[in-house]
Amino acid sequence: MQLIQSTYLTDLLATITQRNRADGRATDTRSARELCDLLLTDLGDVSSNKMSRALLAKYRDMEPAAKRAFFDMLADHYDIDGDRLTQLVADYTRDRDPDVLAALTACAEPRRQELFRRLNRVPGATADLVAMRCDLLTAMKDAPRLAVIDHDFLHLFRSWFNQGFLVLRRINWDSPASILEKIIAYEAVHAIDSWDDLRRRLLPEDRRCYAYFHPAMPEEPLIFVEVALTDGIAGNIQAVLAEDRPALPARQINTAVFYSISNCQKGLRGISFGNSLIKQVVEDLKAAMPGLTTFVTLSPVPGFRRWAETALEDLPEEEARTLRSALDDTSDDPAAARTLRAQVAHYLIAAKHPRGGPLDPVARFHLGNGALLHEVHAGADISPNGLRQSCGAMVNYLYDLNQIDRNIEGYSTSGTVAHARPLANLLKTHTLSRS
Repeated sequence: MQLIQSTYLTDLLATITQRNRADGRATDTRSARELCDLLLTDLGDVSSNKMSRALLAKYRDMEPAAKRAFFDMLADHYDIDGDRLTQLVADYTRDRDPDVLAALTACAEPRRQELFRRLNRVPGATADLVAMRCDLLTAMKDAPRLAVIDHDFLHLFRSWFNQGFLVLRRINWDSPASILEKIIAYEAVHAIDSWDDLRRRLLPEDRRCYAYFHPAMPEEPLIFVEVALTDGIAGNIQAVLAEDRPALPARQINTAVFYSISNCQKGLRGISFGNSLIKQVVEDLKAAMPGLTTFVTLSPVPGFRRWAETALEDLPEEEARTLRSALDDTSDDPAAARTLRAQVAHYLIAAKHPRGGPLDPVARFHLGNGALLHEVHAGADISPNGLRQSCGAMVNYLYDLNQIDRNIEGYSTSGTVAHARPLANLLKTHTLSRS
């Protein structure tokens, strides 16, 4: 009954959204600037909603050049009043008057933020604003000054998309086709080649997929994770995704392997969903399958080859030749595999980003969530993308629920990369020197 009600609510919200979008297509001859100014006046709810729909419809119909002009207008005409803010700061510093503080706080917020809030009152507007920010991120490449608008979007989105509003849904073969199509389109780690490929990832009982949704965007997944339920820790993505793989009986399952996490909305870049998604899925899986004892990822190492090829320039000739051979070796040679594993481990533990933390973005994400670098596998992803990015290597990050808080503390306070002892021993004996 609950599932039927949830589906009905989703369909109802989608219908309302489509209807309001259609209502907003009526041509309004006023300029975007005029509509923005009117929207910021004390209109009643009906008039305000009508202005919002008209402005959003006008924006959707704009060509890229017109959108860029719209962003320039937002940056120039709806910013803070710097002179008044300076005066209010001086007044409050002198008198500490609560009324002055209230005026100062209001003045310190760009008028754009209130404009976006009022736009967001109409059904369907949240998706429009997410799409608007996506356009803004593109425009910022040529106009960095537009970042002032992006700060407003981030401030609002972090509130609108906080975890309390998110809905976790399991995606399975019976999910609506429109959702399944988006899972195929948004998969960012291991491409889904066909409906049969998707079916292999969703239908067997030892495969799961979960996604976060927002009530204001009920047909748009925000982020999703794919999970393989296995006997032991998987170290090869080809085996996980194999066409002829037999489904594992529930009694043999003891490990959940998170092998793909994909963000779906470019307009929500910088809004973190992955941490809470993994932790909530872990809790749900534990409740449903008490026999699960291990939770790990099977993750790519997207920056390794680029880093390694740069590192070759700093190595003595003999060591550079050894590393180059390991990078190019796709055979089963144990020596080459061991050298590659050691170099990947060194990259993940020792190579640092200029702003702090590991150089590798996937490592920053999982280590920042409290995971431990558990194992490195050579030849784990021999797809063209896997070979191009990481020379075929993949990594297990272990989520030990008893150690997560300790790992987060060490990582955040001293930059410690928690890693398994066998990897430490591997580094001692096989990492090439750095000059």
